[in-house]
Formats: sequence, C-alpha cells, structure tokens
Amino acid sequence: MKNSIFEKMGGTYHREGNYLLPDLAPPDSFPVGIWGHRRRHYLKTHQKPVYTALLLSGELDSHLAEIDQQAAKMFSQLVQQMAEQEGITEQLKADRQMEWVGRMNNVRNRASEMVNGELIFV
Repeated sequence: MKNSIFEKMGGTYHREGNYLLPDLAPPDSFPVGIWGHRRRHYLKTHQKPVYTALLLSGELDSHLAEIDQQAAKMFSQLVQQMAEQEGITEQLKADRQMEWVGRMNNVRNRASEMVNGELIFV
C-alpha cells in the first residue's frame, strides 16, 4: 500500500490488522555477567544522566560488556596474585580445606572490593 506519508518517513513496514508497523530490528546485544550487572545497577541508581545517555545512544550494552570483561580479568588476576603472595596453595587445600576456604574467601572479597572501587563504582 502506497501512502505518501510512509514514503516520506522511509524504512519498511508490515501490516498487522488495520495497522502498518515499522520493521524494527532489535539492537545487537552483548552477554553481560555479574560485573556488568553491578555496573548497570550503579549507573541506574547513582549516575542516572550517564546511564540515560548510554542507553539513548545505544552504547549501554557494549559499555557493560566491556566493563564486565575488564573486571573479570582484573578479578582473576588479583585473586591469583594475592593467593600466591599469601602462600595459599593446592597443598594447603589438600591438607586443611577449611583454612584454605576461609583464606580464599578473604582474598576473593578483597579482590572484589578492589574491582568495585576501580571499575564498577566510578
């Protein structure tokens, strides 16, 4: 169906009942993990203008995916480095499991705080 108003607007349309609806493709989505979700929550609650600007520009998903990737890499490296520095080994894990669990939880919590402070809550 040709209609001058639709020709001026451009794009393609399809008919559903009595309505012509635009053919819209959803934006590309990126997988986002826990760090990306934390960043999204922080932006939504504490940096509303930044969140809105990223959302409206279509860059929010890519921003969250990038932060998630950087944070996961940083967290992994920090845990590994701190565990080595504190002598938390596989031998300790085999000999005294509960001590190993407690010390690793401590390392993971400190690493998480560092990632939050440097990448997520900025």
